[in-house]
Amino acid sequence: MNRDFTQMDWNTQVMDDCRHIVRLAVREDLDRLYDWTTLALAPQGAQGSARIVARESGVVAGLRAVEIAVDEMQIDLQWSPTKADGQSVAPGDSVGRLSGSTRDLLTAERTLLNLLGRLSGVATNTRRHVDAIAGAKARLYDTRKTTPGWRRMEKYAVRCGGGFNHRTGLYDAVLIKDNHLAQGKTADTPAAALEQARRFVRDLLADEEKFRLMIFEVEVDTLAQLDQVLPAGPDLVLLDNMPPEQLREAVARRDAANPAVELEASGGVNLRTIRAIAESGVDRISVGALTHSAINFDFGLDWES
Repeated sequence: MNRDFTQMDWNTQVMDDCRHIVRLAVREDLDRLYDWTTLALAPQGAQGSARIVARESGVVAGLRAVEIAVDEMQIDLQWSPTKADGQSVAPGDSVGRLSGSTRDLLTAERTLLNLLGRLSGVATNTRRHVDAIAGAKARLYDTRKTTPGWRRMEKYAVRCGGGFNHRTGLYDAVLIKDNHLAQGKTADTPAAALEQARRFVRDLLADEEKFRLMIFEVEVDTLAQLDQVLPAGPDLVLLDNMPPEQLREAVARRDAANPAVELEASGGVNLRTIRAIAESGVDRISVGALTHSAINFDFGLDWES
């Protein structure tokens, strides 16, 4: 495998993003006021415990976010996970236990379940796609089609589901797409654009080691464009919206012209089409649906007697 994009771990950036999301969630629920229902019905000082329980089968992600959320909300709760991110769960499985202030537990319930539900939904959706291409050499990648503000957390969830991360943002790779050419102000072919981008980045970085670590990817729509760009030696070529038979031809042409270049299929990929795409011989498949079409995983909060 050639050099790859940065893969998302549960790091300080993800944790900081999580704190920002929690702050917004608290503002949405409380708006600097109160949880009137809980204050009216739960006695001051009451203590309790509850488990977060899966209502369906899938892959859990975001358990580490619960601890961050409890800390950020400054509430009197203790969180004890019983599963780990990336593990499979079945209906009725407990993923962790919350204990402490009954009022705090009731007020925080929806925020915590939303965090877990969103991230586990992405992980579960990713695992379905990974399973669909099992045995093929192609690796599954996400895209930047993520929920604003949630990108790092959602990319972390993709990793929990067994997928790989494409570029995190515009800052960490060069990806020349059709609209970069269509704007008509500079280079008019993928190969010319690649050469222009290389010159610019090399001059701007003024650091040969950093330049060598930069990934350069070019999107092509046709086999003719592929033939034209392969001799220029990009790290990756993105094959946009090509059917499997065209992808197979692209792989054959790549193997003959420049085997070091990896091919990425993208566009029109879903659970019905991904197997045939993987069997074409491409190295990577990027799927925006891993994040933009993930359905929230169903968790519930069950009180312990």
